[in-house]
Amino acid sequence: MPTPDARVLHWRAGALLPATSTQPEPSDDAPRATARPEPDTLLVADSWLTVDGATRGLELHRARFVAGVEAQLGGAAPAAAELDDFWAAVAATLPREGRLFPRAELVSGPDTAPPRLQLRLRPAPATHTTITLATHHGADPRTQPTIKGPDLDSLQLLRAPAQAVGADEAVLLVDGRLIEGATTALLWWNGDTLVTVPSWVPRVSSVTELSIRALATALGTEVVEYLATPEELDHKEIWAVNALHGIRLVTAWSDGPTPAAEPGRHARWRRGLDALRRPAT
Repeated sequence: MPTPDARVLHWRAGALLPATSTQPEPSDDAPRATARPEPDTLLVADSWLTVDGATRGLELHRARFVAGVEAQLGGAAPAAAELDDFWAAVAATLPREGRLFPRAELVSGPDTAPPRLQLRLRPAPATHTTITLATHHGADPRTQPTIKGPDLDSLQLLRAPAQAVGADEAVLLVDGRLIEGATTALLWWNGDTLVTVPSWVPRVSSVTELSIRALATALGTEVVEYLATPEELDHKEIWAVNALHGIRLVTAWSDGPTPAAEPGRHARWRRGLDALRRPAT
């Protein structure tokens, strides 16, 4: 969601240019209008943490974003060369100092203009190493579960009931099986084997999960996919992962399993994941 300090750049004429307001500024002698313009509709979004110009898995974010744009627009999607140029401009625009949480977006406005590519430059929120979960027992709010963007607001709304029971994140179940957190992918350990939700389950493809799986391959760690109930994770080490926080260790789960952890494993894998960060190109 937009932050007060966000700076939005629109993709126009082959360049990222500062957004211009579509609302005229009222003159000093004119009454000030109270109505606000209709907000844009977010069709696709992809965000990542940039630290001093370095990002983890930026090419994976690009691939996911491009796939989302093509899925949303079909034959009306920008040509591959234009999407490549947009992403090159995004990478070139990222500041080389500081911590940011940029977001590439495809939005449609309330008028008849075609959907617009844009970049939202945002300061990075504080990051954490642990997280508490709560099971969401209501309906699945997702309308386009495989595309990141359209359901962000509805998924954010799940935080309120989770926070009401003292948790940080809500966990989505379908037919009693784990799918994903509202803003995270869920992984867990069965002994020395890393377990993920099956890739065929309709959900957003997590770039951080893919990075962890690549790291596991490099380390010779077995990774399996399994469609689990929450109860099957009882007394197992559980991770909630995303691009902002990396790997967070689940320390409690309201109306869910009791987590456990192997001492030192979470910290080791966080260091390994951080080592994958590379300068944006």
